Amino acid sequence: MSEADRHKAKMAKRKAVQDAEVASKTIEKGLLLVHTGPGKGKSTAAFGLALRMLGRGRRVGVVQFIKGAWSTGERSALELFGERVIWHSMGEGFTWETQDRDRDVAAATRAFAMAESLMKDESVGLLILDELNIALRYDYLPLEQVLQALSERRPDLHVVVTGRNARPELIALADCVTEMGALKHHFAAGVKAQEGVEF
Repeated sequence: MSEADRHKAKMAKRKAVQDAEVASKTIEKGLLLVHTGPGKGKSTAAFGLALRMLGRGRRVGVVQFIKGAWSTGERSALELFGERVIWHSMGEGFTWETQDRDRDVAAATRAFAMAESLMKDESVGLLILDELNIALRYDYLPLEQVLQALSERRPDLHVVVTGRNARPELIALADCVTEMGALKHHFAAGVKAQEGVEF
């Protein structure tokens, strides 16, 4: 048997296994996805899903828990979709900037109330809760309240939660958890955050 024939036979077997596995998956539901870990790209990956959802004709909601009115490229781009994107930046900025726990708790509480409202909006197909993990890490929100709301969301709503240090209880509840690793980052070499890459 030639190398080409061996490769073709190997790929035919692989295809049969893959086709059988795909055919065995029959459940369709709204997913809870968590993007966490020390690496770069958690929010960026969530906004990639937003583009995918928009490409399928669905609306996207975004609630930012930590980032405030900071101008970002992803917000500018997604706002070009008009009413198909509902965007709320409700944080007070990075936690080390505000240095005011009461303000941070109040902002997180307002942001989560907005998130709960968007969970009920049947026109929204994907809800991004950007940096919610940070708000939970610092106990700005009651964990049980957040878990209950996510558990009781409408069955067809996809939700993405981003931020480092996802709580184990949230990881247990999630359908898909991706941990972004940090092998190397240009910031450590003295390269500043740059427009179009970090924001």
